[in-house]
Amino acid sequence: MTDTPVTTASAAGSGANLTRLFERVALILVWLLLIGGFGAAMPTSFLNWGNFAILFASYAPAALLALAIIVPLTAGDYDLSVGATLTLSSCVIGVLNVWQGLPIGLAIALALCAGAAVGLVNAFFIIYVRIPSLVVTLGTTSLITGLVQWMTNSSTIGGIDNSLVMAVVGGRFLGVPYAFYYAIAAAILMSYVFDFTPLGRRLLFVGRGREVARLNGIAVDRVRLGALVTSGVLAAAAGVLYAGVLGSADPYSGLNFLLPAFAAAFLGATTILPGRFNPWGAIVAVYFLATGITGLTMLGIPLWVTNVFNGGALILAVTISQLTRGREASDIG
Repeated sequence: MTDTPVTTASAAGSGANLTRLFERVALILVWLLLIGGFGAAMPTSFLNWGNFAILFASYAPAALLALAIIVPLTAGDYDLSVGATLTLSSCVIGVLNVWQGLPIGLAIALALCAGAAVGLVNAFFIIYVRIPSLVVTLGTTSLITGLVQWMTNSSTIGGIDNSLVMAVVGGRFLGVPYAFYYAIAAAILMSYVFDFTPLGRRLLFVGRGREVARLNGIAVDRVRLGALVTSGVLAAAAGVLYAGVLGSADPYSGLNFLLPAFAAAFLGATTILPGRFNPWGAIVAVYFLATGITGLTMLGIPLWVTNVFNGGALILAVTISQLTRGREASDIG
């Protein structure tokens, strides 16, 4: 007795659904395997809730930076200036709060305004002068880096108001500092905007085809401008978290978040909602990479391996994303 066409189609549909489900959770499964591998190698030191609490908090700025990156990426633009914007934000807080004596609340507000200003500058040259986003944001990165070094005299500024430190890492819920929950709250809000609002749908349409979106009545330039400004503000918020985690403003180390954040953005587009930049995928990817780096560091692997790990993860993530694009429509790239 042969299978009927209906039975064959049903079996094929079930197989496709299982494949799709596996794609959604594959990175999470690999993350759990990674935790299990490091846990077997270092059961006492690695499988310790205190270790994970530190990991969740210390990589919260990177998680927020990955969320900043995926907003313009969804609209089809790249923002390489997010790492420099993070550094600028934390140093604005240090200069204004420590050196100028401004209240910490006002310093944070001005740091966020600085992030919005970076987004507006990027948008002007990208959208209205028509310069490619990679070129503009690479130039902005160099410009901001020099500005930060001038502001801080190329020195770390310690002594940031303790209220910020307490709000970021001083308080804990379930043993995890609040910094982690700020990143989760941002992911929840962004996920809602992406999936359940007209603004999120317009962002997707613009990224998938600007001319088609324009012909359908979408204000493409306005959407792209909003995405770049949002990216700047989120990167500045990551700088606020970074200042709170360190308790100081470092004019150099913030740029180290750029590569892992980009790797997480692309790697996150291969999970949860494969083929789309999505907040929860980015969060999972950030902490997957953080787990790998932390485990390797605890094993005593040389420091240069971190760069190899992040760079390899970025190449692998983009490769998998391209393979996903070849199979179905997506907004990646």
